[in-house]
Amino acid sequence: MPRFAYSAKTQDGRTVSGALDAASEKRVSELLHHQGLVVVGIKPVRGRLLPGGRVSLEDLAIFSRQMATLIDAGIPIVGGLEAVAEQLENKSLHEVVLKVRDAVEGGTNFTVAIGKQTQVFSPLFVSMVRAGEASGHLAEIFDRLATYLEKAAALQRKIKAACIYPAIVVSMAGGITAILMLKVIPAFKDIFITLGVELPLPTQILITLSDWLQHSFLIMVGGCVGGVIFFQGVFLKTPKGRFLFDQAMLRLPIVGLLARKVAIAKFARTLSTLVKSGVAILGALEIVAESAGNKVVAQAILKVRASIREGENIATPLAASGVFPPMVVRMIAVGEQTGRLDDMLTKVADFYEDQVDTAVAGLTSALEPLIIAVLGIVVGSIVISIFLPIFKITQVLSK
Repeated sequence: MPRFAYSAKTQDGRTVSGALDAASEKRVSELLHHQGLVVVGIKPVRGRLLPGGRVSLEDLAIFSRQMATLIDAGIPIVGGLEAVAEQLENKSLHEVVLKVRDAVEGGTNFTVAIGKQTQVFSPLFVSMVRAGEASGHLAEIFDRLATYLEKAAALQRKIKAACIYPAIVVSMAGGITAILMLKVIPAFKDIFITLGVELPLPTQILITLSDWLQHSFLIMVGGCVGGVIFFQGVFLKTPKGRFLFDQAMLRLPIVGLLARKVAIAKFARTLSTLVKSGVAILGALEIVAESAGNKVVAQAILKVRASIREGENIATPLAASGVFPPMVVRMIAVGEQTGRLDDMLTKVADFYEDQVDTAVAGLTSALEPLIIAVLGIVVGSIVISIFLPIFKITQVLSK
């Protein structure tokens, strides 16, 4: 997503600056307006403006949990921020927390101070802190934030775990095959030519493939690298390209089902946390759409938001979107009717996070024998093709 640097003025006339990830300058202007700021200038920037490194979800969860404990114990925000900053191992977050402390100590509202550090604190984080300050339940809000971030980090780890093992095995298989085709087969080819033996068809095909790879290997590698760079750096950067990719991901037979479950779990957990914290439903849905991680799901959520603005309930446009399963729609409808929407969303999130656990375990179990079988077939075919002429030579010599 593009990044924009901005300068703006607060209600008391001070000038503030920072950076935001957003789809357009108009979107940046809207986000700043929601924070009570008057826009002075916006311009696109390249790269991420991180203060020395990356801040993970686990780091933010630790920060939120510690802030909840200190505020609940009656320690003022400035003192709490200073105490937490001293314990943080992440240098980037340490620097940001100290900046927030200095701003609050200088008279800036805590939410405004947090909102300036857009490279670390998301709109969801800022909105919940604002709701906590307004309701006087900041400690409880930080506790909810910590729980939400911990669950989001756990979900992220599950997805990575599902991808790492197949990626390692496929990489090893590709490396072994490349070595055989580029180094081993040419050596045997020279031996076969020297002996003048007539080669079986599988061996001829293997040697032809080896010759082709030797002459085209660098071109293939360059083409693959160029394709990946274009795909990630150009195609996925366009709204249409990202939408088509996310749509294709959801339609894949096995991976698509997992991606849909992850998206629904994230949607339900985020919306539940925001609603429970007192964030207005329209604002909550906007934040959920921004953090959905899938453009198809985000578009469906924004359509739901537009329908609610026109007076409809949540369940009807959710059902019309075709993204959310009937069970989810029914549970949300019951939650709306009983006034327990946040509880129902929490149940949906818990259910689908368990489903993700099961799906990841099943996917890993299914991929392991499949990958081993494919690797065995490929390597076995190469070995058999190499040894067929050797068997023939042995037969000739024995006669």
